[in-house]
Amino acid sequence: MKSYKVSLIAGVCIGILSSAAVAKTNPADNAQYEKRFPKQYQSWEKTAESKEVTNALAADPNLVILWAGYGFSKDYNAPRGHQYAITDVRTTLRTGAPMKADDGPMPMACWSCKSPDVPRVIEEQGEAEYFKGKWAKGGPEIVNVIGCADCHKPGTSKLRVARPFAERAFAAIGTPFDKAEKSEKQNMVCGQCHVEYYFEKTAEHPNWVKFPWDDGTSVEEMEAYYDKLKFKDWTHQLSKAPMLKAQHPGYETTALGMHGEMGISCTDCHMPRVTNAEGKEYTDHNVGNPFDKFEFTCATCHEQTKEQLQGLVQANKDKVNTLKLKAEAELVKAHFEADAAWKAGATEQQMAAALTDIRHAQWRWDFAIASHGIAAHAPEEGLRILETSLAKTAEARAKLAKVLAAQGVKTAVVIPDISTEAKAQALLGMDMEKMRADKAIFIEKVVPKWEAEYKATNGGE
Repeated sequence: MKSYKVSLIAGVCIGILSSAAVAKTNPADNAQYEKRFPKQYQSWEKTAESKEVTNALAADPNLVILWAGYGFSKDYNAPRGHQYAITDVRTTLRTGAPMKADDGPMPMACWSCKSPDVPRVIEEQGEAEYFKGKWAKGGPEIVNVIGCADCHKPGTSKLRVARPFAERAFAAIGTPFDKAEKSEKQNMVCGQCHVEYYFEKTAEHPNWVKFPWDDGTSVEEMEAYYDKLKFKDWTHQLSKAPMLKAQHPGYETTALGMHGEMGISCTDCHMPRVTNAEGKEYTDHNVGNPFDKFEFTCATCHEQTKEQLQGLVQANKDKVNTLKLKAEAELVKAHFEADAAWKAGATEQQMAAALTDIRHAQWRWDFAIASHGIAAHAPEEGLRILETSLAKTAEARAKLAKVLAAQGVKTAVVIPDISTEAKAQALLGMDMEKMRADKAIFIEKVVPKWEAEYKATNGGE
């Protein structure tokens, strides 16, 4: 009996130590969830089916001009499945081709919503150390794709907000995660990433991620917040306006739509409870289009057919897209007119008011389109924001017309041919061939080293 007790205790200790070792070395490994949550895991793997790469710049070359001087003018693809988060951030031209840990154009913060390795590193090192340095520094640490521990306490199904900067933001708007209702917690888990954010430029928090919610979450309130800070993401290459780049404010815009006002959560539509062939119910983790699971999503509330609702959503998309393109065309003109005014000898004092209008107009246009799903989530708000963008651009162009006249420019500014992505990029002097060649070398030489180093340090496949 004594021998049995010793063996049992030893076995328990070994089991505990083994579990601790796994938790310590590789807590972000999504495969750890497969055995305990097989149906959820298998459905999560299906996010790989959303694999199409859609070049948004080729589809709409206006974007190259609107983001002139900023990384998005190099490369911008439409969103796809969570399984590709790491691949896409590695391969985008926006992250450059860093050959060393301290190389490249982007900060560490660019990893922040790409992997469950991010909260792991923050827990191990602290936020200050995590955010320190260049994006390339994180390559050997951040390898696992968006998955289980991004949304759940490791090893459990309990929801969590895994990123401290998101926790602070929710607390700032009076909705701390631990006090929220279940449906709101579901939204907040998505909202830790599907939000507007920026990288701080303070001595205390250099390049830390922050949500600009201190004064509210509407497009106007965030605009005022940025203005108060005199914050800019970049200076526009043509107009020299101090620009803001909206990210993906899905959390903020969804709350303003019908579904948000009714308390319907993101997961109700994008990760519904479904029934498998054995009759067992589970949450489908193949995050995607609600129409693909109509029986379990829209049909639980709506009486219309799938075709009727698809027609309604498409009509809203068409309205938003029409206004979007109109806003873009006017903004493009404003940037070229500002460029012409500078070249004609305009002063900063003459240009200041028009550039502020351009800043506000493009921020609002970008906010409306960057949430991606606004035509379904909050179409009225999307159209309202785009209308205000057009109004602001009209004000900017009226002011620029006066500046141009004062500088003796009496003819309309000619907009050059930007009908393709390549033509627009060439106009801006962008050496795309070199960027792509450098990126190819980076992918061939650096990425395999990152993966090998991660495996040596953290284990896993």
